[in-house]
Amino acid sequence: MSIMDLIQDLPLIVLNFVLVTLASWQVGRLFAHLGLPKISGYLFTGLLAGPFVLQLASTEVVESLRFVEETSLAFIAFAAGSELYLPEIRGRLRGIGLVTASIVFVTIVGGTLAVFMLARFIPFMRQFSVNGQIAIALMAGTIMVARSPSVAIALINELRARGPFSQLALGVTVISDVVVIVLFAISADIAGAVLDGISINLGLLLLLAVELLLSIVVGFLVSRVLWLVLRRRWQLWVKTAVTLLLGYSVYLFSHFLRDYSHANWPVEILLEPLLICMVGSFIINNYSECRLEFSEILHDVGPFVYVAFFTLVGEGLKLDILAQVWPVALALAFIRVVVILAGSFAGGFLAGDSAKSNRYKWMVFVTQAGVALGLAKEVSVAFPGWGEAFATTIIAMVVINEIFGPILFKLAINRMGESHVRAEMAPFDGVRDVIILGLTPESVTLARQLQAHHWQVRVADLNIEEMQRRLTLLDENALDVRLLPDFSLASLQSLEAAQADSFVLMLPDDQNLAVCERIFEHFGTETVVVHLRDRALRPAFQELGALIVNPETAVVSLLEHFVRAPSSTMLLLGMDSAQDIIDIELRNAQLDGVTLRDLRLPLDVLILSVQRDSQTLVSHGHTRLKLGDKVTLFGAADRLQEVILRFENETPTFYGSIT
Repeated sequence: MSIMDLIQDLPLIVLNFVLVTLASWQVGRLFAHLGLPKISGYLFTGLLAGPFVLQLASTEVVESLRFVEETSLAFIAFAAGSELYLPEIRGRLRGIGLVTASIVFVTIVGGTLAVFMLARFIPFMRQFSVNGQIAIALMAGTIMVARSPSVAIALINELRARGPFSQLALGVTVISDVVVIVLFAISADIAGAVLDGISINLGLLLLLAVELLLSIVVGFLVSRVLWLVLRRRWQLWVKTAVTLLLGYSVYLFSHFLRDYSHANWPVEILLEPLLICMVGSFIINNYSECRLEFSEILHDVGPFVYVAFFTLVGEGLKLDILAQVWPVALALAFIRVVVILAGSFAGGFLAGDSAKSNRYKWMVFVTQAGVALGLAKEVSVAFPGWGEAFATTIIAMVVINEIFGPILFKLAINRMGESHVRAEMAPFDGVRDVIILGLTPESVTLARQLQAHHWQVRVADLNIEEMQRRLTLLDENALDVRLLPDFSLASLQSLEAAQADSFVLMLPDDQNLAVCERIFEHFGTETVVVHLRDRALRPAFQELGALIVNPETAVVSLLEHFVRAPSSTMLLLGMDSAQDIIDIELRNAQLDGVTLRDLRLPLDVLILSVQRDSQTLVSHGHTRLKLGDKVTLFGAADRLQEVILRFENETPTFYGSIT
C-alpha cells in the first residue's frame, strides 16, 4: 500500500480503529470482572484484531496510526509528571530517596547483567557484538526500573490505605517513573552511539548532557504553553484537545529537529519527547495555580487514551516473535522481582525501616504499565529492525508484571495493616434495629419516632451525669439507654453493633468521624446518619458513605422545599398521618423476576423508585424486580403493611428511612 493510498484511506482506517477500540473497552471491562487488569484486555483485543489473527489491521495500517501512539505517549508522560507532587512526599523524602536510589541502582545493574547473560537465548541479540549486547541490555535494565503510579494510586484508593508504608510505596513508585525517563534518554543515546560504531568519549558525553538540558528547556516552554491554555476561559473539552495536540506537537518537533540536525549540522540532536512532556507536567503540577484543572483533564481523558494506546500496542505485537520470547519474558520478570527485592531491602535497611516493612516492601514495586510500554515502543521506533523484537519481549514481561503486581501490592498493604476497606455487612436477622450514639433531646425524640415505626432502638453515651439528668425526663416507656466507657471497637460490639441495620451519630464531630471509621471497617453498616457541624469534614464522611445532616443547611433546605413543594414536604415529614413513605427490601423469592405491573398492588399504593446495587432505576411497568432490591413505596399506612408482608415474607417491619 502506497503512502498516497494510506492518506486517502486514513478516515476509514481511523473509523476501523475506533470500532476496535470500542470492542477493546468492553473486553477490558470483562477482564476486570474476572479479576484481571483492564490493560491486559486491551492488549488481548489488539492482538486479536492485528495482522496475525483476525487481520482487521495490517502492519501498514498500524504504522499509519503512529500519531495515536505518539499522542498517547505524550499523555502518559504528562500523567507521570503530574503524579510527582512535592508537598505530599517532602516529609518522607529521605526514606523515599534512599529506597528509590537503591532499587534503581540494583535494578539497572542486575537487570543489565541478566539480559546480557541471556543474550544467546534471545534471537534478535545474537547478531550483535558484545558491546552491542551490553548496550541493548542496558536499555532493558533501565526499563525494568519503571513502575505504574496509576495502578498504585488506584489500589491505594481501593484499599483506602493510609500510613507510612503506603506513602513510601506511592512516593518510590512516582519518583521511579520520573527517574527512568531520564535514565532511558541517556541509555538510548549510548545504545545508538555504540550500535552506530561511535566510541563513547568526552564529546559524546557532552552531547548527551546538552540534549538533556535542551529537553528540560523545551519542557519548561511546554509548561508555559500549558499554563496559557489552562488559564483561558475555554470549555474543558477544548483545553483537553489542545493539551493532547501539544503533546503530539512535541513529538513532531523532536522528529523535525533530529532530521534537520542530521542533514545540516555536524551532530544529530535527539530530544526525548517523554522527558519534555514530563518536565512540563511537573512544573504545572508544582509551580502553577492550574494544578487541579490539569489533574481533572488527565483524569477525565485518561481511560480513553489508555484504551486506544494499549489496543494499538496489541495490534502491533509480533505474534511470531512473541511465541519465541515468552520463556525469556518469564525469566526477565522473575529476575526483575529478585533485583527489586534486593534493592528495596537494601534501601529500607539504609533508611532504618522496620524489619516487617523490609519484608513486604518489594511486593508494592512489581507493577508495571504505561511508562514501561511507552519506553518499549520508543525503542521499536528509534531502532527499526530489531527494535520491534525488543519491544515485544519487554511488553510480554510487562504483561506478566501487570497481572501479578496488583495481587502482591494488595497482599503487602494488608499484611502491613494499612488497608481500611469496608467490612461485609452481617445478614439480616429479621429485626430492624438502630443504634443512636449521643443522648440529646433530638436523639430521644428520634428514638421515640423510630420505636413507633417498629424499630428496636439502642441509645448510648459516655457522660453519666448528663445521662442521669436526661433519664429523669423520660416517661414510663423507658428507652434502652446504655452507658459506655468509650467508643472503642469493644464498646460498639457490646451494643451488638454487627446486627444493627442503621447508626445515627450525634456526637462531637471528631468522635463521629472516629466511630464512623470503625463502623465502616468492622461492621460495614450501609446506613450511617451523621449529625455534622463542621462542613469542612464533609468529604471525609462522604468517603465513608455516611448520610450527612448539617443543622446550618438542613433548616434552610427544609424551608425551601416547603416553598417549592409544600404537599410533598409535609408528606416526607410525616405530617399526614394517613399517608406514609417507606423503603423495603425484596426478600420474597417468589417475587424475584416479577415485573412491577404484575405485582397487583393495592390501588392506593404507589412505587416511587427501585434501588439496585447503589443505583436508582427509572421504574416503570416492565421493570423486573430482583432479590435485594430496595423499593420505595407511598400509600396508606395500613395498605403499606400488607405490601411489606408480600415483599419480605417475614415479620412485617419497616426498612430504611422512615417518616
